[in-house]
Amino acid sequence: MGNTVLLYDGYLARGVALAPGESGELLSLPRERAGWEWMSFFVYRLAPGARREFSSDREETAVVVLSGRCQADWGEGEQQIGERTSVFEGFPYVVYLPAGAFGRFCAETECELAVCSVPSTAKLKPRLITPRDVKVSMRGGGNASRQIVDVLPPDFPADKLMLVEVYTPAGNWSSFPPHKHEVHNPPAEVDLDEIYYYRMQRPAAYAHHRLYSSDRQRDITLTVRDGDVVLVRDGYHPVVAGHGYNIYYLNCLAGSARSLANTEDPEHVWVRSTWTSLDPRLPIVPGPA
Repeated sequence: MGNTVLLYDGYLARGVALAPGESGELLSLPRERAGWEWMSFFVYRLAPGARREFSSDREETAVVVLSGRCQADWGEGEQQIGERTSVFEGFPYVVYLPAGAFGRFCAETECELAVCSVPSTAKLKPRLITPRDVKVSMRGGGNASRQIVDVLPPDFPADKLMLVEVYTPAGNWSSFPPHKHEVHNPPAEVDLDEIYYYRMQRPAAYAHHRLYSSDRQRDITLTVRDGDVVLVRDGYHPVVAGHGYNIYYLNCLAGSARSLANTEDPEHVWVRSTWTSLDPRLPIVPGPA
């Protein structure tokens, strides 16, 4: 089942540490182990010269270059992709692989790749998303300000998978006001499973991720660190970054519709009226030249 440890009734997954320069699997979370319908999620490190291939006739896959530079081939010949040294140093290169496609990656420098797959048989076109293709916006206000990077938004020509990168300044709240996407009631809300994959700017950094159900029968708070994954199965799920520590998370979503429609917790919607300005520390990652 890989090296990933699942804790807290299956809501938190922790990866493993590899030796410096070692290739291997940092995190392994197939959907069967997660115990849900949609997403499988993996993170790999490739030492220079190491290779990894991905293909499936019954899944669509997105390969996110978290860091490093590699040669990649998704059916259009090898191309060099990747330019950021960490997720805090730029926007991503992503290779989208529909069902039946293949992707081959050979590391030029040490690389880390996040890979998310969902069941699909749709015959679509493989695509490369570059840092100049993503859409960047600032969301929220005050100490709930954060930076949003839409990578595979709902209008991207994929079947089910959607991807977003989020940067939250130290001490700020994110995914706030709390929202949920657990029932199929379009256009107001759709039923989505969601992954939060965390990376931290400093080794001691952490965040708190609260998960509480609509009926308040479940209410847990997880302390997450670099390389952790939180599985959002249902309910509301706000996040707060630890004081002094900027945080990043990669959101992967899939479910009953290709939409991000959600419902905010009515008890907390009022906070929007207090937002008068964005946090001046944003953006954490400036846009490409």
